Amino acid sequence: MVRESTAGLDHCSIAATLAVIGDRWTVLILRDVFRGVHRFSDLQENLGIAKNLLSHRLARLVDAGVLDKVLYQDRPIRFEYRLTDKGRDLSPSLIALMGWGDRWMAAGEPPTVLVHDRCGTPLAQRVECPACNEDITPTHIRSRRGPGREESL
Repeated sequence: MVRESTAGLDHCSIAATLAVIGDRWTVLILRDVFRGVHRFSDLQENLGIAKNLLSHRLARLVDAGVLDKVLYQDRPIRFEYRLTDKGRDLSPSLIALMGWGDRWMAAGEPPTVLVHDRCGTPLAQRVECPACNEDITPTHIRSRRGPGREESL
């Protein structure tokens, strides 16, 4: 099977992910949905985004399988947007972006702190080796060709 290369999407999961969620509004929509904001009008009000932009971004997230569009009212017809399993799997990525922003854009004074709902302890983002349970820093990460990467012809 031969695939056309589309700006590195064939060989990079980061590029493919950014094709779905890689703009400011989409990430902020996801942030709000994770916080429990599910209705179009509430998202529009919270974000101050134009209705046409919000509609487009939500449709793209639904088409990508990140959100489900769920009817909550018949008259008038109204929908809310719920995370799918695929959408919930974006949580660590958003937490990582937030942590970077807290450190580098908020001078270490985070505007919001994520905590464990049961005990209230602030969360830590970490990368851990599943074999030795050691915390891994960026200088100890390497990459290799994965099973999803086809050879170029």
